[in-house]
Amino acid sequence: MNKVVLITGASSGIGKETAKLFQSKNWNVAATMRSPEKADDLQGIADIECLPLDVTDPVSIRSAILSAIDKFGRIDAIVNNAGYAVVGPFEAATTQEIERQMQTNVYGVMNVCREILPIFREQKGGVIVNISSMGGRITFPLYSIYHASKWAVEGFSESLQYEVKDFGIKIKIIEPGPIKTDFYERSMTVAKKDGLTVYERFVARAMPNLQRAGETAPNGTVVAGTIYQAVTDESWKLRYSVNSRAILTLRRLLPDSIFLPLIKTVVLR
Repeated sequence: MNKVVLITGASSGIGKETAKLFQSKNWNVAATMRSPEKADDLQGIADIECLPLDVTDPVSIRSAILSAIDKFGRIDAIVNNAGYAVVGPFEAATTQEIERQMQTNVYGVMNVCREILPIFREQKGGVIVNISSMGGRITFPLYSIYHASKWAVEGFSESLQYEVKDFGIKIKIIEPGPIKTDFYERSMTVAKKDGLTVYERFVARAMPNLQRAGETAPNGTVVAGTIYQAVTDESWKLRYSVNSRAILTLRRLLPDSIFLPLIKTVVLR
């Protein structure tokens, strides 16, 4: 029997590429998203079932998981990929923007994990892949809210792996660097506040350099490949970097007094 993976945020970018890769490796795929009727390209692929799922709605999550099990008989792996970024000066962000960022990127991951854990415990195994970012280990200006969400995912995932290992459940964290997807366009909200102009010069200097990283980066297929490796390598390895190893190594080796000015120089050059 083919193994089964459920992927959140599979309508585009990394999620879509991951769905296609797993299908090509003879997995059954539950490709979930808020509006599956828009995923015409995935709908026509054998062994991919497009299901509605909103990570901020536990009822929606539960329904998608049960639908996937009804369709394929089981779930062997979950990929928590749904997410986006709020960028801009923190002072410009509204309470609603901050809450929505955390609801999607943090609580969404937790919601899915909470629903799948009893099922994985019952079947004595399963893999949970949480998509973090190099931004869960390092920071850049104007991404403070996004970084807060991804640092939370890192801490949650690292702690959770202690709790579930005895049940045969593996936790994997994927830490992509710059990737050429719609992250820099559709999956980004820019925080702005009428009358708040004191940050304009800083934003004008920093944003083009931050955006440029995505323009020359590899596409989502490299992340999909790493996700597949994490699910199938049968190891208990926790973290997997993608196009981010060099900068994560520098962060680990360099003191703040060197690393933080280095980031500022690169971003504001």
